[in-house]
Amino acid sequence: QVQLVESGGGLVQAGGSLRLSCAASGRTLSTYGTGWFRQAPGKEREFVARIMWSDDRTYYADSVKGRFTISRDNAKNTVYLQMNSLKPEDTAVYYCAAGPGWKIAVLSSYDYWGQGTQVTVSL
Repeated sequence: QVQLVESGGGLVQAGGSLRLSCAASGRTLSTYGTGWFRQAPGKEREFVARIMWSDDRTYYADSVKGRFTISRDNAKNTVYLQMNSLKPEDTAVYYCAAGPGWKIAVLSSYDYWGQGTQVTVSL
C-alpha cells in the first residue's frame, strides 16, 4: 500500500505562486509514475502533470504548460508541483496520484490517491 498526503494549497491572487507537496509513505514509488490531477466544482477530474520515478520524464496538460513544474525528491519520497502565474481558472482541488499505468492522463492508470488540497485563485 501507498499513502499519499498533499499539502501546500491555499488562497492566492491571480499571477501569484504556490507549491504543492505530495509525501508518499508505504512501499516505494520507484517503479511508479506520480501525477497531479485537479477537479473544479461541477467538472470532471483532469490531468495536470506527471513525473516518472525511473527518470526525469515529465508530462503536462496544455493548460498548465510553461506555468507549472513537477519535480521529485527521491530522498524524501515527495513530489512537488510548483505553480506560477496562477489564474482564476486554476481554482480546484488538487490531487496527487501514483500508479504503474502508462496512460498518463487516465485516472485508471493510478492505483493510489491523496485526499486533495484546495487551491483558490482570486482576481
